Amino acid sequence: MVRKKERAVNAGKYGRFRLLMITLNDIDAMTIPLNDILAISNPDQYKLHLACWNGECQPLDEFVANHEKWLGWNEWRGDKNDWTRPYVLSFMRFYPKTDAWLFGGAFEVIERRKDGYKLQPDPRLEKYVGRLLMSFHRYQGMMGRAFKLENYINEFTVAELLPQVYSGESFPGLDRINHDFATLEAIFKAERTDWKAALQSVKGVYVISDRSNGKQYIGSAYGDAGIWSRWACYMGTGHGWNDELMKLVQANGPKYAREHFHFSILEVMIKSTPDQVVLDREAHWKCALLTREHGYNKN
Repeated sequence: MVRKKERAVNAGKYGRFRLLMITLNDIDAMTIPLNDILAISNPDQYKLHLACWNGECQPLDEFVANHEKWLGWNEWRGDKNDWTRPYVLSFMRFYPKTDAWLFGGAFEVIERRKDGYKLQPDPRLEKYVGRLLMSFHRYQGMMGRAFKLENYINEFTVAELLPQVYSGESFPGLDRINHDFATLEAIFKAERTDWKAALQSVKGVYVISDRSNGKQYIGSAYGDAGIWSRWACYMGTGHGWNDELMKLVQANGPKYAREHFHFSILEVMIKSTPDQVVLDREAHWKCALLTREHGYNKN
């Protein structure tokens, strides 16, 4: 009899546990609307700013490099008067993920000038800037950057609240580097310590691919500075002083590198590896990938 009672109690206990798990799962499956976090009572007083690639740079990269540059994105004025309402709610496209937008702040429009706006950040929402990541699908017909907030506010749902302000992509590992120029440029400008420490500590052979035509350039990093120093040269010049890449960048401007160049590492070697070994491996990859015949390598 005692054993039967114990089994009944245990069954009741685990039954409550199962009920609790179902409840938690249901909560996890629920979406959290944007306004549950920001509590904007008058969305018809706001313009929605969706900042995307402007042909030269990504707003997310500008935000990481310098928050004042991000403010400039919001205060910029073109031919149209976009900020016709008292307030602006601003998001930047978070390109590492699909349909993701990082909260960039709420602003009061203090002054409208012909050459730009003067905006005042809303201190109440500053704690979410660079941390609140939203899900929102911008369909193809949404042209421009300014929209009436009340038409879209209910379509934004919370994807994640980052533990700290976004400061660029975390280092993924040497074998997982597969990044475009613009992403790396922001990382190098911010001198992210995780990337810098890893890339400074190794020599290696890398490939730069041109997404506009499929051509590749094989290069190597040797000496004491490692891959970080070699790639920093590309970030600063766009071409790293390679003859063929220089021709492209000089003819088309730095935007060519930002729009088309893609970086990956083919081989990693410890810092004690003799430089000649690195150069020999570089020559191997040039032959293997035919980059002298069909790419940007000429030697």
